[in-house]
Amino acid sequence: MRLALFSAAVLLTSSIQASEPNGEQQQWLDELAGKFELPIAELHQAMAQANYQQGIIDAMTRPAEAKPWHQYRPIFLTEKRLQQGVEFWHQHQELLARAEQELQVPAQIITAIIGVETFYGAHMGTHKVLDALYTLGFHYPPRGPFFRSEFGHYLQLAKEQGWPLDEPKGSYAGAMGMGQFISSSYRHYAVDFNDDGQINLFEATDAIGSVANYFHEHRWQWGGDVAYPARVTNADAAEALLSPALEIDKTWAELAAAGVMVEQELDAGTPVKLIKLDGLEGPEYWVVRHNFYVITRYNRSPLYAMAVYQLSEQIKQAYEHSH
Repeated sequence: MRLALFSAAVLLTSSIQASEPNGEQQQWLDELAGKFELPIAELHQAMAQANYQQGIIDAMTRPAEAKPWHQYRPIFLTEKRLQQGVEFWHQHQELLARAEQELQVPAQIITAIIGVETFYGAHMGTHKVLDALYTLGFHYPPRGPFFRSEFGHYLQLAKEQGWPLDEPKGSYAGAMGMGQFISSSYRHYAVDFNDDGQINLFEATDAIGSVANYFHEHRWQWGGDVAYPARVTNADAAEALLSPALEIDKTWAELAAAGVMVEQELDAGTPVKLIKLDGLEGPEYWVVRHNFYVITRYNRSPLYAMAVYQLSEQIKQAYEHSH
């Protein structure tokens, strides 16, 4: 009996049915009703179906991106992820070639994104999207406005796709499908790449086309470089060039004048940025370009962008050797 009571208590703390909205929540629902032109009754109904999940809050407060680079990199750059990336490219080579041709985004970048996000569709998330967006939108003040907006987008998306609200599952942050699109991105960037009248990011065809379209819309430069390993001859001068902003904010002339060196020949006016990562044996410096910034539009982390870039290069080399 005591075991049964304990189990019930555990269930209660991990998943709690949404109660009637309080005054503040009612105000938020009114705002969403106006912004998304949704009947207030639908928002109430959605909220009544949602469950608060403490595990989602816990996951949100310990993201992998908080780790130093030397701990973050081995999570994503593994032999298994590399091999399965090559297999994924072989399996979908016609689709990836079409995405390259139509949307001007390299196959290795599309493949690496899907590899980092969901291990090529193997791990698309186990949380109900409704629960994730309700929990974070209404019970996580640091990101409340963002996730409430996503809650509204999700209700619209579910209508557009004909989904029952509490069926789709995704990440703890409410991202869905092989490329892990949040609801607003699903609505704005996802494409029907196989022309079957539906946009289904839970299968490869539309996921490949949609990841490519996301990068295309964020102005990926076909044929452009992403990043170069750099040597720094004056650590103090290099430190002065670093900034937490993700935007490409310097020219090559500025970096070269501060003693930054790369193997490539670059024009003085080339837009670049210097970044520093915490390597296993001390700082790692990289000179990054516009396409690196584009990867951070997918996930606003230099660690993420570097993992995607390095995995993409490994996949490309292994794929070319496999022919």
